[in-house]
Amino acid sequence: MKLSHFKFDLPEELLAEYPSEQRDEARLMVLNRKDQTIEHKHFKDLVNYFDEGDIMVFNNTKVFPARLYGNKEKTGARIEVFLLRELNKESRLWDVLVDPARKIRIGNKLFFGENDDLVAEVIDNTTSRGRTLRFLFDGSYEEFRKKLKDLGETPLPKYIKRDVEPSDVERYQTIYAKHEGAVAAPTAGLHFSKHLLKRLEIKGIDLAEVTLHVGLGTFQPVEVEDLSKHKMDSEEIIIPESAANTVNNALNNKKRVCAIGTTVMRTMESSMSADYRLKPYSGWTHKFIFPPYDFGIANAMVTNFHTPQSTLMMMTAAFAGHDFLKEAYAEAIKEKYNFYSYGDAMLIL
Repeated sequence: MKLSHFKFDLPEELLAEYPSEQRDEARLMVLNRKDQTIEHKHFKDLVNYFDEGDIMVFNNTKVFPARLYGNKEKTGARIEVFLLRELNKESRLWDVLVDPARKIRIGNKLFFGENDDLVAEVIDNTTSRGRTLRFLFDGSYEEFRKKLKDLGETPLPKYIKRDVEPSDVERYQTIYAKHEGAVAAPTAGLHFSKHLLKRLEIKGIDLAEVTLHVGLGTFQPVEVEDLSKHKMDSEEIIIPESAANTVNNALNNKKRVCAIGTTVMRTMESSMSADYRLKPYSGWTHKFIFPPYDFGIANAMVTNFHTPQSTLMMMTAAFAGHDFLKEAYAEAIKEKYNFYSYGDAMLIL
């Protein structure tokens, strides 16, 4: 498959700037791969497609306020710093992206907060926009992390053009988020409400949790026509033994295993035994899934509507079938579904 196979024109008004008023009131397009049918539902109808003993696997990563704004020493120029990952706890070293990058060189200092109460020094260039920063802070590690959290804001994707609002702190986070470490939300999970989770539980649908700390690699544009040459950034994943046992039990009993989002799908496909069972794992994955691909664990998937030519759309196409997905996207545009992080959802059976 080539990059150009994943091109489509999205009308700008379908790019969701805000989430649906209630989490589970978003629209849900249901794709049945066997019958090649498309249904139009609401997200709360999800429960009707699953039976007792079926399982849903969630990504319990938690988004941290990764976007900071600081000022460059001497010039005072405003610089956006996007925290990617902590490299060294003791030395307060972080991998970051800076914007505008051309102004930021090794040795520069950046000041954050009204009283410049947090300072960072640029100690390395990693990519054209990437830098390594050493934060200079006198307090304890806990105080330092609290300071980052106080100064940071919810890292809404750049294609949402408005300013961050207080409601985003809650809505750009799943209700089951536990382990902080993501710089973007696993957006398929944003549609789950407490009420819907309760209904799933009452129906006897099992829930399992894995962790993938979403990095910007998930959103990194593909710049090669030959997809086999694209390299994904590594992201940290954790599959607890309890989750592996729950999933494998469902597979052994021929039940439905539904991945809630592309991050869950990547996590499970990254740690699979030769007989297609999920293995506990803690480490990193740089797995890139695109058509054709033979999935080994999940046989259903919930996902949002993705950006053209994104790795997320490619994985979804590998699961749904490329032509069927293109047909579904055309239908979504015609029916005015909302796209991207705060948009509507799709269930692929």
